[in-house]
Amino acid sequence: MKVAADPTTVFHERLTRSDLIRRAGVAAATAAFAGAVPPYAFAGPLRYTGQSQAGKLSIVQWNHVFDSYDVWFDRWATAWGESNEVEVEVDHVDYTRLPALAAAEVKAQRGHDIFGFMSPPAIYEDQVIDHRDIVSRVEGQVGVYGTLGRSSTYNPRTGRYFGVSDGYVPDPTIWRHDLWSSVGESPTTWDRVRKAAPTLKGLGHPIGIGQSNELDSNLALLAFLMCFGSFVQDESNTLTIRSKQTVEAVRFMADLFRTGEEPEILAWGPTSNNTHILSGTGSLTMNAISLTRRAEAMGLPFANDLWLWPVPKGPAGRLSHPQHTHVYSIWNFAKNREAAERFIADLCAGYEQATVASQLFNYPSFPGALPPERLYPIADADTHLPRGKYRILTTTASRHTRNVGYPGTMNPAVQETLDRFLIPQMFAQVSRGNVSAEESVRATAYEMKRIWRKWRAAGKL
Repeated sequence: MKVAADPTTVFHERLTRSDLIRRAGVAAATAAFAGAVPPYAFAGPLRYTGQSQAGKLSIVQWNHVFDSYDVWFDRWATAWGESNEVEVEVDHVDYTRLPALAAAEVKAQRGHDIFGFMSPPAIYEDQVIDHRDIVSRVEGQVGVYGTLGRSSTYNPRTGRYFGVSDGYVPDPTIWRHDLWSSVGESPTTWDRVRKAAPTLKGLGHPIGIGQSNELDSNLALLAFLMCFGSFVQDESNTLTIRSKQTVEAVRFMADLFRTGEEPEILAWGPTSNNTHILSGTGSLTMNAISLTRRAEAMGLPFANDLWLWPVPKGPAGRLSHPQHTHVYSIWNFAKNREAAERFIADLCAGYEQATVASQLFNYPSFPGALPPERLYPIADADTHLPRGKYRILTTTASRHTRNVGYPGTMNPAVQETLDRFLIPQMFAQVSRGNVSAEESVRATAYEMKRIWRKWRAAGKL
């Protein structure tokens, strides 16, 4: 899918019958653990069947890493539209293009009815509807909104929901069990990672935690900070990044970089952590399971030695962020708001299908949509080795994953910090030897203080 010269216009992907048959081959992997989930069924009875929703509904979202998901979603959307008398059009674009497209639609005050963001769009609160009614509708079907989803989409200062999170993507540690076993270690704690790193690097298998201006570096380093008791803000969304815990974490990572990583991690791009492992060189990274699924699909000889664990434990515990927190938002200028609200509600309530279609990549932000008694058998049915490999994701998702901005909520100040990649830059400056950990933390805190002050003055904090 290509974005047209006018960024508010996207060429729609028209799938022919032959296209769907071709792409269904990719989707076949899903069937191995799909169980009895109907391919396009909705959650429970169609609550809105028979209520006329004449017109069109336009949606834009990212090109999922698995074609099987996009095939399922497009068919589900079409079936939903037929049941609700709506012509549903879904556009898929590369996730790196979504921010520019969103900005263009806001500027033009026209575009899609539903915008699927890869991270919570807190800065657009004034440009979207209050999604409270959608949350209430879904809760009426499957139970309460999960803490992660609510904290990612609700502004306690204004009392508004700037979107609804349908699902999120855990970000586990992916490591080469064979390589770590050969040196008598495992990445259970960050201290053990630092201990093993020089030996692994000496064997030609460095670890890889990015420190560059890209998404995975942002989130991996934020998780690393939390493991050391460092948080960008507290429960009241007050800035707290300048602390001895932050200094300790930055100093620790600079030492880890020096002894166990390669200089390339300072310039990593969106797919570099995948290449780090899939090339056979890397011994550890943090990434979603798109990496292990790709290794399995490629038939790599070490695919079965790619193990999944939660983030290593630090002095303050074991906490991580999702790699993606997917959020659907409806613009104030949406032409078919009523249909958009109902579409999102039905999708969230029936999210078990999304988890299956995504090959366990996506997990519901409304936990009741896929409770443990249904989730565990799906994960356990996966036949890739080691057996039970993907069961760890259910633990990671439920026990260790927190919303971005934890222990506070996602807000525009946190979003601007991420968009400007201030956290990776804070680490990289020290790893390069340009400044001390204390100096880097102090300078970063100063810049973030300006951001927090701006958004507090705007009434968003």
